[in-house]
Amino acid sequence: MFSICSFAQIKIITSKTDTINANKIDQALTTIITSKPDTISYWSNENVLGIDISEIAFVNWSPGGTSAITGLVRGHLKRDYKDDNQVWSNELIFRYGMNKQQGIELRKTDDVFKINSTYGYRTDTLSNWYHSAKFNFNTQFTNGYNYPNTKDPISKPFAPAYTFLGIGSEYIYKPEKFNAYISPLTLKNTLVLDQALADSGAYGVKKAVYDAQGNIISKGKQSKTELGILMTSYIEREIFTNITLKNRLSLYTDYLHNFGNIDVDWQSYADLKVNEYVKANVGFNLVYDEDIDVIKEENGVKINEGAKVQLKQVLGIGLEYVF
Repeated sequence: MFSICSFAQIKIITSKTDTINANKIDQALTTIITSKPDTISYWSNENVLGIDISEIAFVNWSPGGTSAITGLVRGHLKRDYKDDNQVWSNELIFRYGMNKQQGIELRKTDDVFKINSTYGYRTDTLSNWYHSAKFNFNTQFTNGYNYPNTKDPISKPFAPAYTFLGIGSEYIYKPEKFNAYISPLTLKNTLVLDQALADSGAYGVKKAVYDAQGNIISKGKQSKTELGILMTSYIEREIFTNITLKNRLSLYTDYLHNFGNIDVDWQSYADLKVNEYVKANVGFNLVYDEDIDVIKEENGVKINEGAKVQLKQVLGIGLEYVF
């Protein structure tokens, strides 16, 4: 008679057959079953689509007023890669808004198409500083007008379009959703791919040369390239419960043309969450670019007022879907 003891289990073997079966049982008892770990993905993504609508209507309203409706479609798509030493952030931003007032033609209120991409590499995993390369592209979907004049566009798709391409260093602090980027070498290219706008010298390109009779001697250039310093920053923080502040700042100055004269693009918005799908937003976009002249029209005469600070204020409430 032989016996095998395994902790609290005792089995009596009385034959060779039992010995074989016991070995199989012991092997089964000592086998640890594990599953293959899930594949680790370094990619993350977020898609935000929204629509904002505001409306006011009057019927026999004694104090007077004009009925109006405004709609805005917006989107923000993000694709990010991050491992121990690398980050690659990509985002697509678009907005398009229209306004219709009683007795007035349909007018555009917002028109944005942007692509931002930044790649960073670090050698020290404890550092928040990355050697980075950044690319930005910005244009619009449809023609823009100096209302009420809707015959002569003052802007078109790719007229203008801006691209920034540079190398530098970026500080990224994910817990606070903060980053700051500085590039001593950034190429800024301005495209005006509409000859009529290029001939007028719109958006800083070299305008056409005319003879005394008004005939074109040489056409206007459709692009302008600059080399300068670019600094950007972005911070996103919940300042109160369900109120998130998003602040994006871009500063650029050209080495060769009026160095120290800074182009500014400052966007600051607050998102107010009502529930999972209903959200409100309020904010502003301030722009200053010495190459963008403000054109006003009085009594059919266009007046060039030169470069000025441009300000757009936004207040809206609508539906938002995040996936």
